[in-house]
Amino acid sequence: MLRAVKAFATVPSMSKGKGHNEPGVWNFREVPREAIVKAKIGAALEGQSVKAYLISLVAAHWQELEKKGLLPKGK
Repeated sequence: MLRAVKAFATVPSMSKGKGHNEPGVWNFREVPREAIVKAKIGAALEGQSVKAYLISLVAAHWQELEKKGLLPKGK
């Protein structure tokens, strides 16, 4: 039995003129409303924007993965 697979958008490769430290853009689609509401609440409780809140959560997760040796250590 074949299952339908949702296509995921890919991020185009960085152009040669952009540096690795230059900000990029992420666009998410079909995010569950509950996740959006919880992200807004969490950000408000921390006194952060939703963007800053999500980046801090991801950075903390990356640190855990680095400690476990699953992700290369950052600079």
